[in-house]
Amino acid sequence: MRLFGLYGRTQDTLWTLIAAPAIWGVHFLFSYFYAAYRCAPNADIFASIGGTRIVVGIATVAALVLIGLVFRRAWVEWQAKGGTVRHDRDTAEDREHFLEFSTVLLAALSFVAVAFDVMPVLLIGDCR
Repeated sequence: MRLFGLYGRTQDTLWTLIAAPAIWGVHFLFSYFYAAYRCAPNADIFASIGGTRIVVGIATVAALVLIGLVFRRAWVEWQAKGGTVRHDRDTAEDREHFLEFSTVLLAALSFVAVAFDVMPVLLIGDCR
């Protein structure tokens, strides 16, 4: 059984294009809101955020796996159809290639963005 249907036979839409940036956005909001919620009482600004790191780490791994799946699906379909980067003809096939290649690029960018989102949680040890 293949994930996301048969490679090369699924129709790409704007939903597949924005899947990876949407995952990044949800991860960003969750990570920062959860860290703010855990540090909100401000009773002790030097309190450790060890538990917060674990929760955000789990969310980060989940986000990276989902973005990786989106990337793999788009990459495999794009490569199965030739893998060219020139999509300037006004045909349904070229539009499909364009959406697949754009999804690959956005997924790669979203993967890097999630990695940068988690850096403050990894580098800062308290609620200052």
